[in-house]
Amino acid sequence: MAPPNTSSSADYRPTRRIEGAPRVFVTRRLLPETEARMAELFDMTFNPDDRPLGADALRAAVQHAHVLVPTVTDRIDAALIAAAGPQLGLIASFGAGTDHIDLAAARARKILVTNTPGVFTDDTADMAMALLITVSRRLAEGGRVVRSGEWAGWSPASLLGHRISGKTLGIIGMGRIGQAVAHRARAFGLSVVYHNRQRLPEAFERMVGATYEPNLDALVQSADIITLHCPATPETHHLMNARRIALMKPEAYLVNTARGEIVDEDALIAALQEGRIGGAGLDVYAHEPDIDPRFLELGNVSLLPHMGSATFEGRSASGDKVIANIRFWADGHRPPDQVLEGWL
Repeated sequence: MAPPNTSSSADYRPTRRIEGAPRVFVTRRLLPETEARMAELFDMTFNPDDRPLGADALRAAVQHAHVLVPTVTDRIDAALIAAAGPQLGLIASFGAGTDHIDLAAARARKILVTNTPGVFTDDTADMAMALLITVSRRLAEGGRVVRSGEWAGWSPASLLGHRISGKTLGIIGMGRIGQAVAHRARAFGLSVVYHNRQRLPEAFERMVGATYEPNLDALVQSADIITLHCPATPETHHLMNARRIALMKPEAYLVNTARGEIVDEDALIAALQEGRIGGAGLDVYAHEPDIDPRFLELGNVSLLPHMGSATFEGRSASGDKVIANIRFWADGHRPPDQVLEGWL
């Protein structure tokens, strides 16, 4: 769930119009068609090998470029922003999340920040449902048995999982993605209970059959499956901590396609090792790309390499939004996806 992108026109600080093509630095490889279009429009510098850039390379980029295009793998912190040259006017992030950018430091330097909201909603919701089914039906474990050559044929008592129809799905964070998951969950016969900073309109609740639960602990205790869709903030850091994980039902599952920092991984691993919960489906981790090796030893966890947004359609649409944001800014107009939360 990204920061709000709506505000009054008084909140916008107009920028100077860039004469000629703005110098744009992209930190990771994008789709070929996106890079080709950017090369037509801007004075481009691309990362040729698609490896995350080190601090020195990022510092050199912000000292030269008018526009920096980072991704979630880049830490755009206060020190990096302080090192930026006076020409840097826009951080056009590729992706919806902005927790990797120090927004306060950008505001202090009058550097605008944009993101690409909405383009990965369906992709991430699909991935949450895929993990939900995979972990509850033990699909990853079954696949490993087949590939290992150890499968001895069908058995009435082997690899038993749980039917999801009729179960209670607890959604924590009911933004765009959480709502998309709720729509899908209804089709699978799940009852939806959700926790959010604000209750959604009653019309939406009726449409997807969702019940609002203001008490997060109560949701954790009642849900058969919990799926996380809240942003990474100081308030959500280790939201699923040891105490809350201990509240989960013994056969409950935890699915995380949001941010790894939301879960206390030590507490989750202990619960999985001791069989105190049914399992987990994870697409994100606290210290990406490093994954705690203890996860790899567990049979009751399904692990994916942060691929919730990995579709051609989503990545193409995100690239289109980045290009539009840069063009609007370079022409002296307000970018359509400016992150305005807390803009002073």
